[in-house]
Amino acid sequence: MTVHEKTTPAVLVLEDGRTFRGRSYGAQGTALGEAVFTTGMTGYQETITDPSYARQLVVQTAPHIGNTGVNDEDPESRRIWVAGYIVRDPARRASNWRSERSLDDELAAQGVVGISGVDTRAVTRHLRERGAMKAGIFSGDAAQRPEAELLAEVQAQESMAGARLAEEVSIEERYVIEPADHGWTGEPVATVAALDLGIKSMTPVRFAERGVRTHVLPASATLDEVLAVNPDGVFMSNGPGDPATADAQVDLLRGVLDAGIPFFGICFGNQILGRALGFGTYKLGYGHRGINVPVLDRRTGKVEITSQNHGFAVDAPLEGPTTAPVERYGRVEVSHVCLNDDVVEGLACLDIPAFSVQYHPEAAAGPHDSAYLFDRFVGLMQDARAGRPVDAADVSKAPASAPAVQEEI
Repeated sequence: MTVHEKTTPAVLVLEDGRTFRGRSYGAQGTALGEAVFTTGMTGYQETITDPSYARQLVVQTAPHIGNTGVNDEDPESRRIWVAGYIVRDPARRASNWRSERSLDDELAAQGVVGISGVDTRAVTRHLRERGAMKAGIFSGDAAQRPEAELLAEVQAQESMAGARLAEEVSIEERYVIEPADHGWTGEPVATVAALDLGIKSMTPVRFAERGVRTHVLPASATLDEVLAVNPDGVFMSNGPGDPATADAQVDLLRGVLDAGIPFFGICFGNQILGRALGFGTYKLGYGHRGINVPVLDRRTGKVEITSQNHGFAVDAPLEGPTTAPVERYGRVEVSHVCLNDDVVEGLACLDIPAFSVQYHPEAAAGPHDSAYLFDRFVGLMQDARAGRPVDAADVSKAPASAPAVQEEI
């Protein structure tokens, strides 16, 4: 059966009562979550397997989805994490030499409820004007229930604000990614302890390509467990949920900063650094999700096209440097800003070896403008190990021996 032969009814119900009717896609049943949209025109397999999308119903703004099928090489984690999937025109058949099965079959096999045949442009415009909101996808028998009943179920679910999800998506057992497994021929140049708050599999690969051994630890790891791997640096990954709930990770990071260990964070890790320094966080109206978000590196004046997936941001002064609210950490500045809305996209500490960005330099899928950040972290770790002065905002921080990593296109 091809996708367009499906006639099982489905309905998308938004928290404010707006409904969109279409056809079942993937598994049948009920999916509840926060409705958000992503603007990426490619990389749908990486999108649905990004743990940062846990408990979210993802609207693909690109109209044609599923053209290249799915395979066992491109997932960014161990499973699909989106709570539900909303597309306009699913491919009638997969057509790519790397395809192993259809996206429709993969969604069904993993129990992910979706809807197709809806006007995703209209859904996106609605969410952009009204903000991300609670929603539900109902298909099959569930779609036949009265709309008032469906709306009540949507409205009764928990909000993303206040949700603690990193521990739900994180690993239970630690593992190690070795540089030798990804083309590095010499001895490791550094060891990193990476806290998995929803890490994408490409992140430790990017470290390995630069000669870094990465110990990936659960979100519940303690400071003693981090120190036990004798790291040259600590990394905190992307992940889902409200950073205001991440008190344990904030306390852990303060222990890392107090010990003088170099730190690099992305996405959720950026928000945790902001909180550790004493800044607040807040929920964005509809977030940044896609692979075409322009960001200004204020130190170099260069504009990066970035891959992003976040609904929260750090509330820090754009004009700086300024003394961190937790004064023992010294001066900090906003290093990167979003050119669409001036949201904080990066923090750089000037007196301790710590920096972070709100976007995804591992970029799977996405542009590779930001790959230099991994080199900057390697340089920061090497300086700290050699006893040289450290400045996380120093744009020249890249090791002289950094490999010329060939990025995929």
